[in-house]
Amino acid sequence: MSLRPRFIAAVLLLLVAGCSTPPERYPFADLTYGHLPPIRLDVAVVDVVDDYRAPLRAPNVEHLFPVRPADAARRWARDRLVPVGSSGVARFTILQASVVEVPLDRSGGLQGFLTKDQSERYDAVIEVRLDLENAGGLRTGTVTARAARSQTVAENATLNERERVWYALTEALMNDLNAELERNIDLHLQRFLR
Repeated sequence: MSLRPRFIAAVLLLLVAGCSTPPERYPFADLTYGHLPPIRLDVAVVDVVDDYRAPLRAPNVEHLFPVRPADAARRWARDRLVPVGSSGVARFTILQASVVEVPLDRSGGLQGFLTKDQSERYDAVIEVRLDLENAGGLRTGTVTARAARSQTVAENATLNERERVWYALTEALMNDLNAELERNIDLHLQRFLR
């Protein structure tokens, strides 16, 4: 093979390689809760425990999210729960933080060709428990909170569009969880608030 065909082959390989470059991923900010008023608890320590184990396989997809629900819940606890007491523990446990992808039926035939259907639905659930224990390890108060949301995406959604939907879903889910936690803490743990 002469030099010219080798050069043309190399240029063609570079062009093909350039065409297969994945699109630039959209950067997502961390979900934070430090702008909200701290929840000052009469305990010496706040312990965050993640009891949820992501399956890391279909139909679960939370591990693919730009901000996983479990990470957002952990951040909520770090940003909002402040120990101001001299003894005792507040244990914040993440019980559930799943997102399941559900395939949706699509139109067939000519209608399917002419329309863009919603192809998947994402069902997200987060559930947490906050236990307060005295210095002897006896539980003195507890609250739970649960939030659930669903969102569909169109069959022609790009990866970046899908990730934006996932991010918004996590943000809305955490807003619901935050409201539920605030309500339950105010109702059931008032004597531990400082």
